[in-house]
Amino acid sequence: MKRLLLIHTGGTLGMTGRRPNALKPGAFFRTVASRVPELKTLAHLELELFSNIDSCEMQPELWSRLAVLLHERLDDFDGAVVTHGTDTLADTASALSFMLPGLDKPVVLTGAQRPLEEVRTDARLNLIDAVTSALHGPSEVTVCFDSHLLRGNRVRKVAVSEYDAFESPNHPGLGVLGVDTRFEKGWKAKGKRRVLPKLEPNIFLLRVFPGLDPRLPLAIVPQIKGLVIEAYGAGNFPVDASLGRSLAPVFALARQRGIPVVLVSQAHRNGVELSLYESGAVARANGAISGGDMTVPAVVAKLMHGLAYFRGRALARYLERSVAGERGSVVATGP
Repeated sequence: MKRLLLIHTGGTLGMTGRRPNALKPGAFFRTVASRVPELKTLAHLELELFSNIDSCEMQPELWSRLAVLLHERLDDFDGAVVTHGTDTLADTASALSFMLPGLDKPVVLTGAQRPLEEVRTDARLNLIDAVTSALHGPSEVTVCFDSHLLRGNRVRKVAVSEYDAFESPNHPGLGVLGVDTRFEKGWKAKGKRRVLPKLEPNIFLLRVFPGLDPRLPLAIVPQIKGLVIEAYGAGNFPVDASLGRSLAPVFALARQRGIPVVLVSQAHRNGVELSLYESGAVARANGAISGGDMTVPAVVAKLMHGLAYFRGRALARYLERSVAGERGSVVATGP
C-alpha cells in the first residue's frame, strides 16, 4: 500500500457542535478513526496536526510553514492530503502551487460544508475522494470537493450552503470521482521539487465599483508593495476625468513609486484583455500587468510570492507567464 501524509489545518470538516450552536474545533483525528475507518484500507496514513483553526485565520505566515512542512515530508510519502476550511481553501491552494515548484507528487486539499461528525456530512466522501486523488491523481496542488478534482490555483468558492462549493470557470477539471474514477495528467512541472516559501503580504486588493472615490486608493498606494485591481469585464475602470472618478491617477502614482499593479476581471469567466478599451490603454501606458484569466486568490498569492523573489521586469515576466498552470490564453471580444 502507498503511504500518504494527512495534514489537518482546521476548518468545518474537523469541527464539533450542533446547529444552531456555534461550531468549534474538535478532536479531528479521533473523529476520522471512528467515522471514516475505510481510509486505512486505501493507504497507510500518517496523521499530522498542523493547526486547528477556522480558515478565516489562515495567513501567509502559515502558508509558508505549510509549504516547508510539505517539502520536508514528501520524500517519505507518495502524496499528501491537506484538510482545510473552505473560506480560504482556494487561497491556500494557490499559494502552495507557487511555493512548491517542481512538485512531483499529488498534494490534495479538501474540506467540507458540514462537520465530519454530523449525519448528513459531505466530509466523509470528500476525505475518501481526496485520498483516492492523492493516490492516483496528477502530481500538482489540487482541490478535491464534491466528487471533482480541480487545479488548486484555478478554483474559487461559489457557494456557502451547497455541497458543490467550488468551481473552476476557466480551466477543465482534473478528475471526476463517481461510480468510476477518471483523472487527467495535469500540470507537468519542470525541474526538481523545491520550496520557495517567502511571501510579501503587504499588498492591497481593490475592487472597482460605481462611485469609488480615487482619493481612497491614492492614499493607500504609498503604503503598499503591490496592488491588485478587480476591474470590470475585460479590464475596464473609469478614466473620464470630467466626472471626478478617474482611476488613471492611481496607476500613474503606482508607476511613479515602482509599485506593480495587476488587473483581473470581476467576471468569473474569460479574463482581462487590455487592448480592447481606452482604460486598458491607460493601464498599459502606466506599466500595469494583465492578470489574464487568473482567479483573484491566484493573482493575490502570486503577487505576494513574486514580490518576495523578483523586482522590475523580472517580476512582470513572472506574473505574465503561467508557472503552475494558473493562467491561460484569454479570448475576449469587444461589444
